[in-house]
Amino acid sequence: MKLQSRSREEPEINVISLVDVLLVLVLFFMVSTSFLRETEISLQLPEATTDTDIQVPNDALEITVTQSGTYLVNGRELVNNERRTLRAAIERLIGAERNLPVFIRADAKATHQAVITAMDVAGQLGFVKINIATVTPPEA
Repeated sequence: MKLQSRSREEPEINVISLVDVLLVLVLFFMVSTSFLRETEISLQLPEATTDTDIQVPNDALEITVTQSGTYLVNGRELVNNERRTLRAAIERLIGAERNLPVFIRADAKATHQAVITAMDVAGQLGFVKINIATVTPPEA
């Protein structure tokens, strides 16, 4: 009796189902990932030059921080230096317009907290074009 040996086939690994599972996982992670951007403030910092006079456009919002920490919005002094007063003054002056540039001018001796408060209020109101400058007293 002669037995024939069967030809042995090489085993194959089917990777199609593995690729399908990986694609489903990639789609799951893409859909479940949050793409929200955190609150960001885009700043244009001035370059250090000898010219300290910055020209502000007429339609821009200008917030000035004095040495004592009081705020002036477009040249008008606020009744106090609280955050809600600054926010109310900006909303009353600008309205719904949020794409205007904001110029924050701070006295060289103004507190850091007062400047950060002005930046924070402008950022919370939705302004993204914020320019910062320091104002030094004129030389006598």
